[in-house]
Amino acid sequence: MDTVALRFSENFATEKGTILEHEEIILKNGFVWYGKFGLPLSLKVKNMILKNNTAKVLLIQSGKTKRFWAHISDIVFDEPPKEEYPSYYHNRADKVKTWFKVTKFEEADNDIMSKCFVKSSKAPLSSASKHNMSPYFIIECEV
Repeated sequence: MDTVALRFSENFATEKGTILEHEEIILKNGFVWYGKFGLPLSLKVKNMILKNNTAKVLLIQSGKTKRFWAHISDIVFDEPPKEEYPSYYHNRADKVKTWFKVTKFEEADNDIMSKCFVKSSKAPLSSASKHNMSPYFIIECEV
């Protein structure tokens, strides 16, 4: 499966944490928008992700060992309605350039980083993520 791995941190989330903040909105709405700060994904990468039978992206928490799959049904570049994403984005939404419509989060296997490879270099994600500060990687995963 070809997709992307995105880094995230807890810099903006409340004490509940990023994943729980998003999951609470999924329980209420059936989905939530997850925002990627910085440069937007290209249309080519967006289409690559969404063509998968089960579209999902890998979330890598900076400085932690837990990884999460975010199951997605859409990717947009314009800000969605504020009630459809956590409030900690509200004052920063102009800095979010890509929004992922997430229907479910699931914890990834502990060894997921060794099962995914950066498409451009073929390097294991476990190595590339330590030596490259890119905010996201285009990856191929054996899952």
